[in-house]
Amino acid sequence: MKPENIEKIHESFAQQAAEFEKPGRIFSKKEYLDYIVASVNPDKEDVMLEAAAGTCAVSRAFAPYVKTVVSMDGTPVMLETGRKQADKEGHRNIIFTKGFVEDIPFLDGFFDIVISRLAFHHFTDPNAAFHEMARVVKPGGRLVLVDMAATPEPDRTVRDEFEILRDPSHVRNLSEEEMVDLFKGENLSIEVHSSKTIPQDLEGWMDVTHTPEDVRKVIRTAMETELSGGKKTGFAPYRKENGIGFDHKWILITGRK
Repeated sequence: MKPENIEKIHESFAQQAAEFEKPGRIFSKKEYLDYIVASVNPDKEDVMLEAAAGTCAVSRAFAPYVKTVVSMDGTPVMLETGRKQADKEGHRNIIFTKGFVEDIPFLDGFFDIVISRLAFHHFTDPNAAFHEMARVVKPGGRLVLVDMAATPEPDRTVRDEFEILRDPSHVRNLSEEEMVDLFKGENLSIEVHSSKTIPQDLEGWMDVTHTPEDVRKVIRTAMETELSGGKKTGFAPYRKENGIGFDHKWILITGRK
């Protein structure tokens, strides 16, 4: 079963693939990858799935610490970018496969660890995706979710609107409470629940998605309006030396089956 917004996902991420691996991008920044690996603390015998892997940065970060990583994504150009980077880095225990989180092509209870990072805000049915991830975790194994948290109401919807303007494949940021509820719904025992503030540069954020200049102007104007005391965007922007910045709040949760 393909996701409903698969065409938007393919179009968006075919453009973004090269951006993910540029130095300084949050997707491949060592500090953030190390944070995830340390939080999960994998075992050398673990067999792991990275679902909606993008350019497989998380897979590559975990590869030295586990037996095997399956890196799965629905966009071939993202997987190919990840494969080339893995070859450069000398990883030999990563298997690359095309697949969708809504229909994972593996048997029940196949993996010790199943992880998804920065993907759930692209899913039209996050409950179905999470259920599939839980299905392929073996008893005693762990499911790991990392994603940016929604802005609290009343500014949540307006932020998602700007996220969609910038990247049409965006659907909706989950709240921290909604992420916890996913684990509760699958009867997973939460072992780690942490957060990390990720500073973002407005122009760099839009560069990643090749946001057209007319859309950039709309977003810039909205940010400037909020900074001048006007309508809120949900981003809580701030001025920095070289422009405008804002923060993402990443939530990391691990649950044991």
